[in-house]
Amino acid sequence: MALKGLTAGKLARAAVVNVETLRYYERRGLIPEPPRKESGYRVYPETAVERLRFIKGAQALGFTLEEIRDLLDLRVDEHAHRADVRRRAQEKVLFIERKIKALQAMHDALNDLIEQCHGDGPIGDCPILEAMPHVSLGLHPEPERQHEEISR
Repeated sequence: MALKGLTAGKLARAAVVNVETLRYYERRGLIPEPPRKESGYRVYPETAVERLRFIKGAQALGFTLEEIRDLLDLRVDEHAHRADVRRRAQEKVLFIERKIKALQAMHDALNDLIEQCHGDGPIGDCPILEAMPHVSLGLHPEPERQHEEISR
């Protein structure tokens, strides 16, 4: 009996990803490993196209692959509610807001350093290079704190 479906190449083209990405998602558990034809080729169901597009869309919104796996699990969990997805989206917004603040701090700090460096003189006196070992802006938002802030 011949299996119907998509080969890895056809699936990758339909979902606008490369085959290596498809294999990576399989290894990470985001795409179930499909059955194989007698020839050994994988045969993916048509629904895999939508699943890959979901993954890419969630990535575009800033979700990590682990978070995307959780969202995919929620989609098929009959006990899950919209509130579960909403909470995860709110957590992501808080993370993004912290990241924006960190990027703004980087931007401001670099601009301050640029103003101190007129671009002339020896490299050994460069205020930008001299400042590097002393810069600490707290640039890494802490994802663990997201859950605390949402649940309050």
